[in-house]
Order: sequence, then C-alpha cells, then structure tokens
Amino acid sequence: MTRKIKDIKQHKAYEQPLVDNFSSFLQTDRAKRNIKKRHRKEARFKRMGIIAISISITFLAILILNISIQSKGAFTQTVVKTSIYLDQDIIFKNEQISTRNSDYKQIFINSLKDDFPKISADRRLKIKTVRFFSNDTSSTIKEFALSNPDLIGSNVTIWLKTNSVIDQYIKSHIESIDPYYKKLITTKFANDNLKKKFSFTLLSNGDSTYPELAGILTALLGSFYTMMISLLVSFPLAVLLALYLEEFAPKNKFTDFIEININNLAAIPSVIFGLLGLAIFITIFGVPRSSSLIGGITLSLLVLPTIVIATRNSIKSIPQTIKDAALALGSSSIQVALQHTLPLALPGILTGTILAITRAIGETAPLLMIGMIAFIVDKPSNIIEPTTVLPVQIYLWSNNPETGFAEKTAATILILLLFLVLFNLLAIFLRNKYSKRW
Repeated sequence: MTRKIKDIKQHKAYEQPLVDNFSSFLQTDRAKRNIKKRHRKEARFKRMGIIAISISITFLAILILNISIQSKGAFTQTVVKTSIYLDQDIIFKNEQISTRNSDYKQIFINSLKDDFPKISADRRLKIKTVRFFSNDTSSTIKEFALSNPDLIGSNVTIWLKTNSVIDQYIKSHIESIDPYYKKLITTKFANDNLKKKFSFTLLSNGDSTYPELAGILTALLGSFYTMMISLLVSFPLAVLLALYLEEFAPKNKFTDFIEININNLAAIPSVIFGLLGLAIFITIFGVPRSSSLIGGITLSLLVLPTIVIATRNSIKSIPQTIKDAALALGSSSIQVALQHTLPLALPGILTGTILAITRAIGETAPLLMIGMIAFIVDKPSNIIEPTTVLPVQIYLWSNNPETGFAEKTAATILILLLFLVLFNLLAIFLRNKYSKRW
C-alpha cells in the first residue's frame, strides 16, 4: 500500500511540470494565433455547410413550387351549362331505359341542333360544335337520365365538360384557339354559362387519350399491388438471409463471396433487374407480362440486397451481452435469434425496409423492361391483369405533346412525391420511437 501511494506521488510529481509547461505555452502569442486560426477554419467550414444546405433547400423549393404551379389546373375542369331534351322516344327501348351511349349521343346532337340551327345544314360546323364538348358527354347525359328517370321527356340543364383545348384556354395555358370556339365562349356561353369546377377526374379515372378524361386510378392500384407483392416476397427472404449470415453462417470463403455479391447487387443499375425479370420470370416461367405480379417480383429483386444490408446492420447493433445472457439461461441459438435478436432489431429492419420500398416506388426502368408501359384504361381487379404504375404513367404523359397532359403530369409527380415523403416520415417515426441505444 505504501509503495502504491509512493508511485502515485511520483506520477503526480512528473505530471505537474507538464501541465504547467502546457499552460504557459497556451499563454504565448504563437499559441493564441494558432487557436484563432483553428477557430476561423471551423467557423468557415460551418458557414460553407450552412450555405450548401441553404442552396439545396432553395433548389428543392423552386422545383416543388414550379411543379405545383404547373399542376394547379389538374383538379379543376371547365364546364358549360347546356339545355338537353331527354327524348323519351330515344331513351325508352322495349319499355326500359336505354344504356347505350349511342342513343344519348343522338339526344345530345338533337339538342345542339335546337340551340344551333345553323349546324343542321353545315356538317363541318356540326362536328366542330360537338368537339367543343368533352368526349364523355354522352356518358354524362346517360348517368343523369338513369339517376333522374322522372325527368325523361323534358328539357333539363346539365353542366357538360368542354374538351381539353377549351379547358386549357380558359385556364390561360394556351393563348389562341379556333375563332369559332372563341365566339362561342364570348357569346353563347358567356357570363354564368361557363365556369371552372373542382374535379376528381385525376383520381377517379383510368388513362385516356383525351386529357380531360385521363386519370391515375389504374396507376394507383397498380402501384399498390406491385408494392405489396414486392414487400411480401422480399421482406421474409431478406430477413432470414441476413439472420443466417449474421448469426449462423460459418465464416469462410463461400459466405464472404455471398456478402460481397449482396453489396454489389445493391449498387447495380435498376434496369439490369428489369432485364433479369424479362429473361427469367416472363420468358422461362411465363409470368403474365405487364401485370402487378411480374412488377412486384422484379422490384423484390431490386430491394432485396438493401433490406439484407439494413437488417444485418441492425442485428450487429445489438450488444453481445444480451445474446450471451439468453444462452446462459438455457436458450438455444434459434431461440436467441427469434425471441431476442429479431425483436430488438425490428425497428432498424422496418426502417431499412420502408426506405427500400420507397426507392422501388419511384423506379421506372425495370418496369419498362417487363412491359408495364402499356396503355391501360380499366383498373386491375387482380394481380395478373395488365396494369401500370405511377412512375410509368408520368413517363407516358410527359411524352405526350397535348397541353392538357402537362398539368396532370405535374399533379401526378406531386402525388408520387407525397407518397415518398409519407414513407420517409414513417421510417423516421419508427426509428425514433422504437430504436434503443446500448
């Protein structure tokens, strides 16, 4: 004990001169200049970081603002007040209300002849007047007649959609239209006979060659089915593979080879996975082309390496002492893995999975390779019917020269960004709520 006290005193006696010398050095002009120089460098580095973040946020805000401005008219539709005579001689067929669009188109044309007498003698003028209205006019009249059977045989007032050109002109997206249409707007449909109303067409309709009728319902359902299939295929495989590699696999050249390839697969361009899906799942196994099933399987290959890496990192973060304690209490290796390791690693696994699925939502290239670029109008009722997804729908509309598709493309981009932001917020929430620090 005496010797230990003596060693401590000798150590302090040796340490004190060093402390005194260092304190005196800090008081010199050279040391003060070095400290100020280092502080200036740190301040400059912080300013550069703040400037870089500010520039990034500014560009992002400009991008979102620009897209928002372009999408402003996607949820409104120009409509005109039109007098329609629901001719019961045409509507009633064999004492039943007709459901054929051709009958209601005839009713529409007859009503136009009453309002525009000149079109009866001029076929060109008749076609031009009919094209002033949307292509679904006959469907709108049919729905009105079926909903109001007691009004059949009388004149009714129905707000009918205009075509896309008129709609874009009213929204000031184009500067000039046919003089005849301009005359109709300023005379026949002036004052309260023409207005813009809120429209759910973008969310309630499938794709269409007519911009005023085009919607993303098919793409929304296709994206949902595709993501669910991708999640169901990739999540269990990735978690089990990561658990095996981290907890049970022997450390040898074979496992090293697998780990290297998993890391490499996470960096491969996504189009390669599309070619893989085309060559294996479609050509060899005959999975239906353009379906949610082939899209989900292909995207599961894309996200599988990312989920494996995230799962392994989450498992590594669990202290070894927890596993050792479970083993000491008599648990087997499998019980430790399933009852302790996985539950504790689950927050990190879920976060990595959500981020991987978020990446898959925005992928276009692999889906183009497996035929999900097809023009699909009807919504899919199951996972083997042809469909499309939001990124591909954006790609298709962005290549369309008609002005009416521009605002719908911008609105679809905003909806896709909203989904991505919500998924990322969910990942952040799970990480902050359930993650633990050891």
